[in-house]
Amino acid sequence: MKFEVWGPTPDRVELLFRGERLEMRRDDRGWWRRDVSDAEPAERYAFSLDGGPPRPDPRSNDQPDGVHESSRIVDHDAFAWKHPTFRAPSLASGAVYELHIGTFTPEGTFDAAIDKLDHLVDLGVTHVEIMPINAFEGERGWGYDGVCWYAPHRAYTGADGPDAVKRFVDACHARDLAVILDVVYNHLGPSGNYLREWGPYFSDAYATPWGDAMNLDGPGSDETRSYMIDNALMWLRDYRFDGLRLDAVHAFHDRSSVHILESLNAAVRELERSQGRPLTLIAESDLNDPRLVRSIEAAGYGLDAQWSDDFHHALHALLTGERSGYYVDDGSVERLGDAWRHGFTFRGGYSAFRGRSHGRSADGIPPTRLLGYAQDHDQIGNRATGDRLTHLVESRQLEVAAALVLLAPFVPMLFQGEEWGSNGVFQYFTDHQDPALAEAVRQGRRREFADAVGSADEVPDPQDRATFERSKLDWSERDASVHAALLEWHKKLIGFRRRHLAHLSDPLGAIDVAWSESPAWIRSRRGDVVLAFSLGAQPTTIPLRGDGDAAYDIILSNDREAKVPDESLRLRGWSVAALVTS
Repeated sequence: MKFEVWGPTPDRVELLFRGERLEMRRDDRGWWRRDVSDAEPAERYAFSLDGGPPRPDPRSNDQPDGVHESSRIVDHDAFAWKHPTFRAPSLASGAVYELHIGTFTPEGTFDAAIDKLDHLVDLGVTHVEIMPINAFEGERGWGYDGVCWYAPHRAYTGADGPDAVKRFVDACHARDLAVILDVVYNHLGPSGNYLREWGPYFSDAYATPWGDAMNLDGPGSDETRSYMIDNALMWLRDYRFDGLRLDAVHAFHDRSSVHILESLNAAVRELERSQGRPLTLIAESDLNDPRLVRSIEAAGYGLDAQWSDDFHHALHALLTGERSGYYVDDGSVERLGDAWRHGFTFRGGYSAFRGRSHGRSADGIPPTRLLGYAQDHDQIGNRATGDRLTHLVESRQLEVAAALVLLAPFVPMLFQGEEWGSNGVFQYFTDHQDPALAEAVRQGRRREFADAVGSADEVPDPQDRATFERSKLDWSERDASVHAALLEWHKKLIGFRRRHLAHLSDPLGAIDVAWSESPAWIRSRRGDVVLAFSLGAQPTTIPLRGDGDAAYDIILSNDREAKVPDESLRLRGWSVAALVTS
């Protein structure tokens, strides 16, 4: 086996293996190498830089004893895949379900999550999106402070390490579920991050809100870029994930002539061709820049889709009445209707929250290049107490929210437990081992949210294990009548979307939608389907046509008294109806 590691900074690197210190040889690009012909899978190893303490491999595939300890050799080819020919369904006609392995089940492991996959199949989702699983310090966390990008977090895998992740992916494929992995390439976490000792992985010219920015365009950036791209290819190739969700790509600071996203996309497309299966790249970005999802030929980066916070903000503010923070620009029916038609509500216009103009138009691209959602890990967990929509609105509003997400022109996404209206919270939790870092995070949350809850003492302590335990799903809720009814409503909506809407492709800007502020309603015509939403507490009359169309039949509604007298639809407050021509 060849051990190799990039590290132009140290003058000497030794391989620590079987109790020996083996000298490594360096090439002119800063790569250190040493052949050990009889090295076996599962053996431990580490490196020493200039005679210093042991350090894990920056590309370690497994860290059994934590991010500060020795790495473990992994033979990815040894895993026996049962479903190697699986091909992911189209994201454009699918539905995504976001989950966090540590809180999705009481056990918080990949193996335990397998037992819940039939629930997702019955729900009707097609893609499972996993929050980050790369190794980080401590036992519990969201995963966005990972420091060993190439190694899955051991708290989720147990003793089997990488094989547990592969079993989960294989089990998803057995049920025709595609799996998307959330990856974080804009920064590393604060503890267990030894890359600076090796070389110029980080930029001194830029910073991110969460840590040092990656060096994507300075001296030594070729290898940093390869570090990112090779990691993406590893998850897709060796673990057979069907796609990646790229966290906060607006924090990729890159002035290169070929942007890192374009390079990453090109490498993934080459892997896609070689493996003969579709692979998906989804970006998270707050820039409202459609270049992310435009083709390379159209001067874009060629990604498949991106999250749409604009749709979320417009929907959340209308449902809850919240207007503070980044909801200050939202709250009207017009805002939600605008998001439905254009995807981005900020297309170069002024944002009061930002104090400047923001975004550009996405008109002309397919709406399925955007993911739409009412809740996600950020929009719940980054609230003061991690409260869900369940805690903020009435049950009929939850039904309308589900319909607005699942019948919208975008690819819909649900967050774990949303489908049955979970009463549980999803809070921000950490397990930093450094007392100073732990206290800094604790005080930072208190300062940020004290006003929101009235007292800093009411802000959950992210370091308290109870905060993590409170965030776990309570699966027994599903059996309660109110939760079971909402779950059944979600199933009906997803089924309706699949049968009647998934094939439609009117581009953004051309989607037929009308609205009224008072009374509050939205109506959208897509193909032969009319979708109508009553968005206030009072009964509403919504005009359907006036152009001589045939009569309409109501085929899906949460209002048993919905009627179509003449050329209008009568709905109770907070109701939805889907109609087709008779």
